[in-house]
Amino acid sequence: MSLLNVNKVDPATGTGLELGSSGDTITIPSGATIANSGTATGFGESNTPAFAVRLGSNQTLSNNTLTKITLDTEDYDTDNAFASNKFTVPSGKAGKYKITLNVYWSFGNNESASEIQTHLYKNGSSVQREWISFNPTGRMSGSAQTLTMDLSLAVSDYIELYALGYTGGASITVVDTQTRMQGFRISS
Repeated sequence: MSLLNVNKVDPATGTGLELGSSGDTITIPSGATIANSGTATGFGESNTPAFAVRLGSNQTLSNNTLTKITLDTEDYDTDNAFASNKFTVPSGKAGKYKITLNVYWSFGNNESASEIQTHLYKNGSSVQREWISFNPTGRMSGSAQTLTMDLSLAVSDYIELYALGYTGGASITVVDTQTRMQGFRISS
């Protein structure tokens, strides 16, 4: 092993500086610090694709009917992978994803409401469900549900948000301002 002691290494004007060759290992010893004042690329995960979408206006659900939630307003979608109310994993982006769903239900003063459910669907089948059951002895005006999970997704897998309510015949409203789905890739 050779030792080179210098304070600064500059590449020729207009070129880049390369350390090592393909297959080499560059080791940073314990106790050393890497200080970056510029742009770092190629380190760690980029956590994309990432998306956040929400319900653009209130959606009414019929009693005892599983209904796809119309997530029609995008806050962001880094890879243009959210369309037609579903997120589809783009080419080259398979991996583990962190997915969060928030649904706010409003059922006015419907005393017969007894259960509400939020479902995450993957490729047309429910893979995660959250439900609230209650005995409506008083007047309730609404309820919120949140689901957070890690999900392994392959290229072309897609996820959707569905909801279901048992109300004794009355309809339930899914409230736009608090109903959303967001997700991002956490590893490949």
